[in-house]
Amino acid sequence: MKTILITGCSSGIGYDAAHTLHKRGWRVFATCRQEADCERLRGEGLESFQLDYADEASIEAAVAEVLTRTDGTLDALFNNGAYAIPGATEDLPRDALRAVFEVNVFGQFDLIARLLPAMRPAGRVVNCSSVLAIAALRMRGAYCATKFAMEAMTDALRYENYHTELKVISIQPGPIPTRIRANSIPHFEKWIDWENSAHRATYEGKLIPRLYDETGEPDRFQLPCSAVTDALIKAIEAPNPKPRYMVTKATAITEITRRFLPKRLLDRIYAGM
Repeated sequence: MKTILITGCSSGIGYDAAHTLHKRGWRVFATCRQEADCERLRGEGLESFQLDYADEASIEAAVAEVLTRTDGTLDALFNNGAYAIPGATEDLPRDALRAVFEVNVFGQFDLIARLLPAMRPAGRVVNCSSVLAIAALRMRGAYCATKFAMEAMTDALRYENYHTELKVISIQPGPIPTRIRANSIPHFEKWIDWENSAHRATYEGKLIPRLYDETGEPDRFQLPCSAVTDALIKAIEAPNPKPRYMVTKATAITEITRRFLPKRLLDRIYAGM
């Protein structure tokens, strides 16, 4: 039975991936930050325990737990957990940037480094990136920065292991119905002093109405979480997986426009989004 550790399984992409792979015969270790979510997943038939990217002790304990359960081996890792801090770049305090990089980048690659000895010679490391690692958007600078950093380190890790059987893959989803917007609200409220910002009009006119919109009107390019799981299955089961899988038309369109449209035109387009 193949084994995989998945992070961020309380909902959305991680939840769908954990249940789908379990049904496909994988032994899934579905981790969450909160013990209550782990308990819920155990009640649904999954093996689940805590893993919090922001806590080194939590990462160390989770690695020890999975390797104890597998006698020291692991076939695949899916780094999926992440969060966002909406806000203008100039409104992001240094501590806010430290916090989001701690989770979205430092914790993820700490986990990879701790697991690689158990995953050699032929494991699969899959990182869940984003369309926002291809093109940055205004008011999303912190999240975009972490995903650009993830892409750079994922590429470097793949090059460093090019002559081995270890495969390192990036998945770049576009609009997917997850809780990332709702989950970003506490971080926005904690860190962003929007009332005293030079961009207050943008906050009031665009960001805040969208952030607190409970109707969740779908993006026209939106695909279900299962679309990401489909890409994950290719990444971990294909004999020779692609280095990168794009999910949704929005991601493909963004990549094409980034490559071929003049930079000044792109600036005009993205400044209005």
